[in-house]
Amino acid sequence: MVPRAASASALVIGAGNMGLTYAEGMSKSRLLKKKNIMVLDKSEEKLEALNQISHFDAFKALDDCVPNADIIFVAVKPYHAEGVFKAIRTLVKPQQIIISIMAGVTIASIKEITGLEKVVRAMPNLPAQIGKGLTSYVTSKEVSRIEMLTVESLLDTTGKSMQVSDEKLIDASTGISGSGPAYVFYFMQSMMEAALQMGFSKNDSTVLVSQTFTGAVELFNQSNLSPNSWMDKVASKGGTTRAALDSMQDNNVNELIKEAAFAAFSRAVELGKEH
Repeated sequence: MVPRAASASALVIGAGNMGLTYAEGMSKSRLLKKKNIMVLDKSEEKLEALNQISHFDAFKALDDCVPNADIIFVAVKPYHAEGVFKAIRTLVKPQQIIISIMAGVTIASIKEITGLEKVVRAMPNLPAQIGKGLTSYVTSKEVSRIEMLTVESLLDTTGKSMQVSDEKLIDASTGISGSGPAYVFYFMQSMMEAALQMGFSKNDSTVLVSQTFTGAVELFNQSNLSPNSWMDKVASKGGTTRAALDSMQDNNVNELIKEAAFAAFSRAVELGKEH
């Protein structure tokens, strides 16, 4: 079991964008002392930068930090997973909790290679970098309710977390929330290009599209209406919005977006088989 919050310690393996995002988020958590945020990376450049941050303790060698962590957060690329897990196998202790944010890497494979039983598999997304992320997660049955609440609290430091009932839903959430911000950016890019072609400046195009997305999301969040209901509200028969929506319908945009989400979902499943 994770010790009392005041003495719990966390290690983040991998100082990439998402690893550092969680390290920064957890450093502000009341559950962990700032000095207990350990970060490991092989890059000398990153280690040098980490050493300049007062609330991080930077490490290059696994045996200097893994045995001292209560929670081990693995944030490396999926193809590095097996190597990391094999390397920590002789260093871990039975009560340690390991949290993986690697796409496709299953709880069963983490258990098998590391020898640890308390495993959390999570899928974050990019807005975690500004505290607006969504992290879906699932735990192995060996993780106690108190430990699960601790994990959830740590994941919440980057936005919101959502526990799912089945590990398959982690792969599915990869297709919706994990990769989802890129779909939004894709749509925004298309609208900005259209605005430019209509004669707006680059700056005005950016403001038009950005504020439109922000406003639409806020409208949705502050009501109980479905997206379809909002479309009906804004699209009058024979009007401009209806012309745009009809064009999307004629071009099967709805199905194409679903296909894209399922492509990400399928790739997450494939990654699990590869690793």
